[in-house]
Amino acid sequence: MKKWQLYLLIFLLPAKLSGQDLTVKAEYPRVVTVGEQFTISWTVNAGGGDFSAPQFNGFYKLMGPQTSYSSSTQISGGRMSQETSYSYVYYLQAMNEGKYVISPATFRLKNKEYKSDSIYIEVIKDASSRQANQNATTNNPAETNEQVPGTDLFIKLILDRNEVYIGEHIIASVKLYTRVDLGGLNEVKFPAFNGFLKENLETPPLTSLQRENINGTIFGTGIVQQFILYPQITGEINIEPVEITALVQQKSGQSDPFFGDFFTSYQNVPRVIASQPVKITVKPLPGTKPDDFSGVVGSLKIDASLNKDSVNVNDALNFRITVTGAGNLKLAGTPVLKLSPDIEAYDPKVSDNIKNNVSGSTGQKTFEYVLVPRHYGSFTIPSVSYTYFNTAKRQYEKLSTKEFHFYVRKGTEQSSAITVYGGVSKEDVRYLGKDIRFIKAAPKNLKKSADILISKNSFFSIYGFALLLFLIVLFIRREQIRRNSDLSLVRNRRAAKIARKRLQEASNCLKSGAIDRFYEEILKALWGYLSDKLNIPVSELTRNNAFESLKEKGINQDQINKLSLILDKCEFARFAPSSSDTEASDIYTGTMQFIRSVENLIS
Repeated sequence: MKKWQLYLLIFLLPAKLSGQDLTVKAEYPRVVTVGEQFTISWTVNAGGGDFSAPQFNGFYKLMGPQTSYSSSTQISGGRMSQETSYSYVYYLQAMNEGKYVISPATFRLKNKEYKSDSIYIEVIKDASSRQANQNATTNNPAETNEQVPGTDLFIKLILDRNEVYIGEHIIASVKLYTRVDLGGLNEVKFPAFNGFLKENLETPPLTSLQRENINGTIFGTGIVQQFILYPQITGEINIEPVEITALVQQKSGQSDPFFGDFFTSYQNVPRVIASQPVKITVKPLPGTKPDDFSGVVGSLKIDASLNKDSVNVNDALNFRITVTGAGNLKLAGTPVLKLSPDIEAYDPKVSDNIKNNVSGSTGQKTFEYVLVPRHYGSFTIPSVSYTYFNTAKRQYEKLSTKEFHFYVRKGTEQSSAITVYGGVSKEDVRYLGKDIRFIKAAPKNLKKSADILISKNSFFSIYGFALLLFLIVLFIRREQIRRNSDLSLVRNRRAAKIARKRLQEASNCLKSGAIDRFYEEILKALWGYLSDKLNIPVSELTRNNAFESLKEKGINQDQINKLSLILDKCEFARFAPSSSDTEASDIYTGTMQFIRSVENLIS
C-alpha cells in the first residue's frame, strides 16, 4: 500500500504543478537615499525556465543574480499541495536623486512569457545633506517642523474623504510612521466614532514596515487597523485621536570599544503617541425623502420570487425579496407589502451576506415572508417599491418588483387550524318579526298565589345542589380555558384525532382505487401529525429536525426507521406509481401502528 501511494504521488505531482498559475513577483524598497545599497528580488513559483532581469537604469549593479530554491509538499485529507519558489536577488546602489521606473522582469517557460509588475523607486538625498540645505536656506524652526510631521515616531488617522452624504461610507486607516526600532505595540486605543456605524475591516498583522518618503525623510510605515464608517447624523463630526503605546528599543548600556554594538543589550521603553483629531462634514440627502425610502445609500438591485402559484386554504407560501448591491446594506429597511386582508403575513425572516473591504460594503440582504391565505380564490401580490439614494447620480432611485399571482383552492377536508375568513359572505337579510309587542289593556282575573318557594324545606336542598353544580361547572370551565390557552398543547392533543381523519380519507381512496391520492393523504397525515405533536411549524419541518425531536422524546430508532421507510415509499410511489394494493395496505397499517406507538409514549 505504501509503494502504491508513492507511485501515485510521483505521477500526480507533475500534473499538480502544471495546473498551478505561474507568477513572477518583485520585492523592493519604494524609497532609498543617494548612495544607499539595497536589494531587489524576483520570486517565481516554477522552475525549468529562463529568467531575464531588466536594465537597472539609474542604479549601479553591485552583484547578482543570487539564486535560491525552496519547495514544500503537503498531503492533507487525501489532497496534495506543493509550493515551489525560485528567487533571483540583485544588489544595487542608488546614484542620483529622482524617481525611477524599472521595467518588468521576464520568465520564459514552454514558449510562453510571464512578466512581473514594473518597479517604482524614489531616490532622495540623505539626512546629512538635507539638513545642511535646510540650515543654509532657513533659520526658522517652524518651517523645518512642517517638512516632517511630528518626530521620529507618530501616527495618523487617514480618511479617504472628508465630506460625504449621511449613510455614505468612509474608509478610515490608522497608519504608523517610525524612524526608530520598535519592539511592538503594547496598547492601542481607538476612538469611539460617535455618530458613526463602525465596521472593522480585516487588516493583516503589522509584521513588517514599508519604506515611504515623508517630506524628504524616509519612514517605515504600516497600517495598524482600518475601519469602514457610515455617518448617522448630519453636520460637522469630530473624531477623537487614536492613542498607541509603542515599545521603542533603546540601548541599555555603552558600546564595547572592541566589539562595538555586538554585545550591547537593548530594552523596550514604552512611548505614548496620539494622532491629530479629524473633522468630517456630513451633508443631508438632497431633495424630499420618499415615503418608501429604504435607508440605503449606494447602489442597489431588487429581485423577488414566489415558491408556489397555487395552494390550498391555510397552506403557507414563501415570498422572498432580495436586495443586492453596495452601500450600508445592514441598515436596509424591510419592504412593505400591500396584501389583501384575506392573506395573513408574518414578520419576515431577514438574512444577509455582506462583505466589507476597502471599497465599501457589498453583498445582499434577503427578506423571506410567510403568507397564509385564509380564503379561496385568485390573489395578487402587488409590485413592491423600494427606494434608495444613488451616490453616483446624487439622487433617489426607485426600484420595483413585478406582480405575482397565485390561486387558492378550497381544499378537500377540514383543516386542523381554525379557518379565519377575511371577508363576509353575502346573505339575504330576512325580516323575522316585530321586536316590540303591544301592551294588553284588557283586565284579567287575579288570584292569590300559593306559598312562596323559599318557605319550603325542599328549596334549600335544591339551592345547595344547584350551588354545588355551579361550582363544579365553573371549575371544569376554568380548567378547559386554561388547557385551551396553550395552543401547542391543544395541537398536541388533537394531533391523533386529525391524523385519524386523514387516514380515514386515505382508506376511502384505497378502496376506490385512487392510489395516487392515497399516498398523498398518507403523507399529509404523517407530516401534519408530526407538526402538531412535535410543535414544529410545517414551513420549518424537515426529516432531520423531526427525527431528532422524536429521539429527544424517547422514540426508539426502530420506530424512526419505520417512519423513514414509509415516507420514502410514499414519495417514490407519488412520482413513480408502480406499487400494488397489498403494499399500499401495508403502508396504511404501518402508519396506524406508528401513530399509536407515538401516542403511547408521548402524552
